[in-house]
Amino acid sequence: MDSNIISKLKPYLVLITLFLALQSCKNEVKKTDVSTAKETQETTPFFKLSLAQWSLHKYVNEENGSPFNFASQAKSMGFEGLEYVNHLYTKEIETLGFDKVIDSLKTLSEKYGMQNVLIMIDGQGDLADPDVAVRNKAVENHKKWIDAAQKLGCHSIRVNTFGTNDPALWVPSVVDGLKKLSTYAATKNINVLCENHGWLSSDVPVLMDAISKVNMDNCGTLPDFGNWCVKRKDGAMWGECLEEYPDKYAGIEVLLTKAKAVSAKAYDFDENGNETTLDFPRIIQMVKNSGYTGYVGVEYEGDRLSEKEGIIAIRDLLLKSAKTVK
Repeated sequence: MDSNIISKLKPYLVLITLFLALQSCKNEVKKTDVSTAKETQETTPFFKLSLAQWSLHKYVNEENGSPFNFASQAKSMGFEGLEYVNHLYTKEIETLGFDKVIDSLKTLSEKYGMQNVLIMIDGQGDLADPDVAVRNKAVENHKKWIDAAQKLGCHSIRVNTFGTNDPALWVPSVVDGLKKLSTYAATKNINVLCENHGWLSSDVPVLMDAISKVNMDNCGTLPDFGNWCVKRKDGAMWGECLEEYPDKYAGIEVLLTKAKAVSAKAYDFDENGNETTLDFPRIIQMVKNSGYTGYVGVEYEGDRLSEKEGIIAIRDLLLKSAKTVK
């Protein structure tokens, strides 16, 4: 070919080469994007991770750590949500005042980009007490925590429903207490959740019968993977267990039908990182089957590992289990 023609065509050849190179890069980017998206889809669980503050109760109660560090601690361990325990702030409330504590928690959660999920309420009276006066007092005591949950941006509070181990007395009592509190909570767009937390609250058919009788959209359950003791020695709330609910997996499955939160409790782990008493993959499959896609709260209740080690072990087991669901 004539050198003059080649010279004239050279700019066009450069443009054609550049165009082909850009197309090649574009196609490669598309392949990479698809691959990354697929990988993300496969590794992202169907639920979000929150941390139950009870996992750090030794840090607060025994090591004199500040409960105000909760948001930063949870953030550093890879969590998105916070589940508060009200009585871990007893001293702070006495010193600073209730409103100041709640305002501080809101500020700290915003600082660390954390979602406030719920507050676990203890020590505010028994909503299932057979004595109506005691029950009504408990309802009133819980109202300020419903207000606090609303201010923090939580969706729920968790309540206790011990009362009595006599179903004939317990059901009408707890229905009355829950309905009164749920009626107030509905005005604040807050849910009132019953956890299987011992006694008749861990007897699933009895608890579900009570929730059915309350018959309010904002009164539901918080299924806990543990907590299956229905009778303890000398009738105590805590301590040596004499009788457990016979089928915890069937119990969890039923509780999930009314679940607005889930508590992934664990006690200890084997050399492969699996819980020694609970089949996490089986439970997580049930959670998926129920259609639940909200926060799953990590709650470490063991003694062998440190609190942080236990928290990380549950977190990792949840993520591993999520990869096995169908």
